[in-house]
Formats: sequence, structure tokens, C-alpha cells
Amino acid sequence: MQFSAKLRYVRFSPYKLRPLADIVRGKDAQFALDWLSIYSVKCARPIKKMIQSAIANAYNLKNMQAEDLVIVDLRVDEGPMHRYYKPGAMGRATVLRKRSSHVSVILRPKKKLKQDKIEKA
Repeated sequence: MQFSAKLRYVRFSPYKLRPLADIVRGKDAQFALDWLSIYSVKCARPIKKMIQSAIANAYNLKNMQAEDLVIVDLRVDEGPMHRYYKPGAMGRATVLRKRSSHVSVILRPKKKLKQDKIEKA
């Protein structure tokens, strides 16, 4: 069984969110929450909230705790870009882009992952 959560239109660039996603992907959900709460970067907060939401989904559906779950997939995709113009040198206009992101996470129970590895072997 999989438990998921999505976060759309986050006002952080995907280039800033992807290194955090790479560190947390494949780890235990509880470890990810602890690590993201200690990591003092502003863009870690929305990822932490999304993982908490996925854990809450697992708790409501199957009464599973964060210690029993593993982050199988954590994806950061590009969202829409807000383009605007600011004055540049010599009277020119310079295009500035504010990027946004779509983030999704999938959690699975730890026991399920061990069974999948045994079946594949």
C-alpha cells in the first residue's frame, strides 16, 4: 500500500528544493522529519509539511506511524514561472523569472519494501 501527498505552486525554485529531496529520498520518514526540522534553510519547511501530510494520510487510512514508513519517491518538478520586467542598463528591460515548484511524495511501509526485494530476487 502506498501513501502519497502533493504540494503544488510552492514559491521556491526547484533548483533549491531538489538537493533536499535527494538527501531525504529513500530514508525513513521519521529520520526525514528530524533532519528537515534541524536543517536551517527556509525551503526545507514545505517539504517537511508535505511529508507530515503523507504520514497523516497513512495514519488515517491504516493506522501506521512515521517509524514504520519509508520515503520511496520524492519528486520535485517545475511549476509555472512568473515573468516580469525590471529596468536594465541603458534603458533596456530585463526579464526576471520567479520560479515555482510542484512536489510529490510516496511513502510505503518498511515491511512491504523487504518483501518486494525478496520477490524480485
